[in-house]
Parts: sequence; C-alpha cells; structure tokens
Amino acid sequence: MSEEAFDDVTSLQVRLAELRAEHRDLDEAISHLDASPQEDELLLRRLKKRKLALKDRIAVVERMLEPDERA
Repeated sequence: MSEEAFDDVTSLQVRLAELRAEHRDLDEAISHLDASPQEDELLLRRLKKRKLALKDRIAVVERMLEPDERA
C-alpha cells in the first residue's frame, strides 16, 4: 500500500470514528430529551433527523473502507 493510500485510509478511519462519536452523542441527547417531562418535539425531530443523516454518512465511509471484493 502506498503512503498516499495509507494516509487516505487513516483519514477515513479518523472521520469514521468522529462520525460514530457524534452519532453516539446524539443518541444520548435524544434519550435525555425524550425522557424529559417537557420535551421539545421540534428539537427532538431535528436531532433524530441529524442522527439518521450521520448513520447514512457512516455507511458511506464504511463502504469506502471495505476492500473491493474480487468476483
């Protein structure tokens, strides 16, 4: 693997870790907000939408990190 390819993989792995951490943080925030007696429905919907978008971005980065399968 060339140094440039290694740097690309490393940066994707770092980005994936960042996305997963943000996803986890949003999950926690949603749980706390959902348990709150005075939950903000609009904020809750926005957080859930953001969490779903992060999940999609995580899937894209994971696919980029998967080695190509030879048929």
